[in-house]
Amino acid sequence: MIEYIKGELTDLTPALATVEAAGVGYGMNISLNTFSAIQGKKEVKLYVYEAIREDAYVLYGFATKKEREMFQLLITVSGVGANTARMMLSGMSVSELCAAISTGNAKLIQSIKGIGKMTAQRIIVDLRDKIVALGITSEIPAGGQIAAPVNNEVRDEAVSALTMLGFAPAPTQKVVVQILQEQPTLPVEQVVKLALKQIK
Repeated sequence: MIEYIKGELTDLTPALATVEAAGVGYGMNISLNTFSAIQGKKEVKLYVYEAIREDAYVLYGFATKKEREMFQLLITVSGVGANTARMMLSGMSVSELCAAISTGNAKLIQSIKGIGKMTAQRIIVDLRDKIVALGITSEIPAGGQIAAPVNNEVRDEAVSALTMLGFAPAPTQKVVVQILQEQPTLPVEQVVKLALKQIK
């Protein structure tokens, strides 16, 4: 079993990463979260899930073990295949998914393309206890409090502006969300100014 692949990132699209290790190029299906995390890097380490079927041998790559754990949980739910799980992890971060599952927010889960009402409810029923057992809920703020929702339009504009300035999207988004949670009414330019001081 392949645990992870570490090597040179030779090709990257929002859906596929090719990593060369010991002269072999491994093509891995990735989520948008992983795409954001590894964008701009030369050397990467991706945790692997192998999907072996009669007609195909497919590798899925994840920037973090937590994301892979979430993926493995999602595909245990009836009606959720590997591609649907990847779509879910592209639409939401692991922490957002955990928050939606632990609070029973079926509407939020349904907002992901390809997820119907029944599937969303099944995901919540099947995984609510499992995410606690696996410790993935450490992604949720202490006390089980779900952080206040942020203005997505301002968040996206600020992240986009900072990305154009050369900052990596994943850490940028984290900083921007934090700023908007503390000061939800800030306009985009103020968020960008504050973020510039905080991004490492």
